[in-house]
Amino acid sequence: QAHLVESGGGLVQAGGSLRLSCAATGLPFSSYALNWFRQAPGKEREFVGVISWSGGTTYLADSVKGRFTISRDNAKNTVYLQMNSLRPEDTAVYYCAADLHYSDYVKDKYDFWGQGTQVTVSS
Repeated sequence: QAHLVESGGGLVQAGGSLRLSCAATGLPFSSYALNWFRQAPGKEREFVGVISWSGGTTYLADSVKGRFTISRDNAKNTVYLQMNSLRPEDTAVYYCAADLHYSDYVKDKYDFWGQGTQVTVSS
């Protein structure tokens, strides 16, 4: 049974940084593309970005490009979302999702999801 667990969320002031982690178990991690999404209260889920299985290709949404980076450590079965220059509008629950197929556009279905971690950015 595959399992994704996000961590690293919390409360931070605007302009600050956080690094989210998503640790995977029960799946061949290095075969999967890893995606980050977020959902703010009352809003639809937003695609943040994706990293290919090797880490050689990444895509970030325009809303976070230049401020966020995605990386992965296949030896640790973990993907990271480094978030810098955080803004109040980045406040959301952040989710990771694993899928065998890399896509830089939102798909209808992803193979596995984590439970999410809350990020709150105060002004």
